[in-house]
Amino acid sequence: MRVVALIALVLSIACGREATNSASPARKAAEAPAPQAPKAPKAPRVVFLGDSLTAGLGLATDQNYPSLIAKRLKDNGFDYEVVNAGVSGDTSAGGLRRLDWSLDGDVRVLILALGANDGLRGLPPRELKKNLAAVLDRAREKKIPVILAGMEAPPNNGPDYTRDFRNVYADLAKEYGVRFIPFLLQGVAGNASLNQADGIHPNVRGAKIVADLVWKELEPVLRRPN
Repeated sequence: MRVVALIALVLSIACGREATNSASPARKAAEAPAPQAPKAPKAPRVVFLGDSLTAGLGLATDQNYPSLIAKRLKDNGFDYEVVNAGVSGDTSAGGLRRLDWSLDGDVRVLILALGANDGLRGLPPRELKKNLAAVLDRAREKKIPVILAGMEAPPNNGPDYTRDFRNVYADLAKEYGVRFIPFLLQGVAGNASLNQADGIHPNVRGAKIVADLVWKELEPVLRRPN
């Protein structure tokens, strides 16, 4: 009886293993995680590296000039993601420190619009040039076309400072061979009807003029839609 019981036990174990083995492919298939759909490729980026003028201080999110550029890109059939890397109060040194983050992803164009706060703080023009040159060097390494937007220093620093500050941008544009906007606020600065109450930051109308100015330099760099 013990032998019979032992044989029965062995057979039941063997049958159980067969059942388990025969069911395992189906079970594995049922338990396997569902395949994930391939991620859609991210759109190439246009990055605006700037200060409060770029961030759009005092404006709604969709009213700053990078957002207006984004709308124009979409309206004209361009498939680009606009990254507004404008930070209020930022300087050329600050922009340089966060450059790696700003240039993350498939960046096709960089609009470099820093320096207004450097001028307000009286930063020596040679330091401004050093910081901006470092940004341009990094963009060149990554083969990213740059549009350099110039700034003007406040007149209270004296005519020599104002001249040297202005020349930083012209000299860099020539040295690096980049597209150049001599003054980001051309046609807006000094016009009370185009600025907010602080007399510094463009209002809605002023932001549209800045966007038009930038678009003239940006459009020729973009890959035409199919």
